[in-house]
Amino acid sequence: MQLANSPIEQKQLLGLDVFIKRDDLLHPAFGGNKARKFSALLEMDFSDVDTLIGYGSAQANSLFTMASLAQLKGCQLEFYVDRISQWLKNNPNGNYRAALELGARIIEVGELDDREGLSVAEYIAQKVLPYKQGALFVPEGGRCHLAASGVEQLALELAEWQLAQSKDKVRVVLPSGTGTTALFLSRYFFSQQLDIRVLTVPAVGGEDYLRLQFNELEPDSSLHPDIVELGRKYHFGKLYPEFITLWLQACACGVEFELLYDPVGLMALQQAFTAEPDATWIYIHQGGVLGNETMLPRYRRKFPGLFVG
Repeated sequence: MQLANSPIEQKQLLGLDVFIKRDDLLHPAFGGNKARKFSALLEMDFSDVDTLIGYGSAQANSLFTMASLAQLKGCQLEFYVDRISQWLKNNPNGNYRAALELGARIIEVGELDDREGLSVAEYIAQKVLPYKQGALFVPEGGRCHLAASGVEQLALELAEWQLAQSKDKVRVVLPSGTGTTALFLSRYFFSQQLDIRVLTVPAVGGEDYLRLQFNELEPDSSLHPDIVELGRKYHFGKLYPEFITLWLQACACGVEFELLYDPVGLMALQQAFTAEPDATWIYIHQGGVLGNETMLPRYRRKFPGLFVG
């Protein structure tokens, strides 16, 4: 089970000479940033755990990863979501389908009689965890200090590559959901006084939301990544013609990207590269391409004219 030491490949990506950290080539069940953030859980003793509890969207990458982890550890995954579209219920695909096939219980909080106006996180904290013995709770997207060790392994791989390649002024770009990976990468590079800077862009929420996530895990803002501002707000999960156009162009380099996070990440790469073209640029592939099973058909239905053949 390969969970580290993914290759770094030089590509002409969107007309830019960049390197791609291919974390999408890690083990399929624990690929991308989830391989990093969940590595400590893979090493953890689950002998006293009978239920793994998480939450997020019905197509979250973490849903499939946590379902794989639960199966591997011999426990039950309970994954709480706000709602599941009727279309997805009728046509299971992507992370949702894969998690169901692994035996996950996906619980739609919006359909529960005792929700009482609570958010999904509040519902779990008030209505689930107090009554669950032998439960292990993982915050949304793996946003917790447990993720630090796995992300620091990723940082070490990047630092070793920089040394081996004799590169200076290295800039690492990745999109952020909770911002956990970007934060722990940045903290490591600053702590080691390396000439590697992390730039990220919020894919979920905005800049204020992302800074809040950073501050909850690391109060010292001098260790935080730089946030790239794209100049307009993109709503998470909404379909944009510029996203699919950019995705098609990016995949022409021979690497499949995913359609929820990578479009804004690639936009951030283009913008940051233009501002500092003499730097060495590394884009971290976050994995998650299983979600394209859902996203790509949606784009084809909404923007058929953007596809050739």
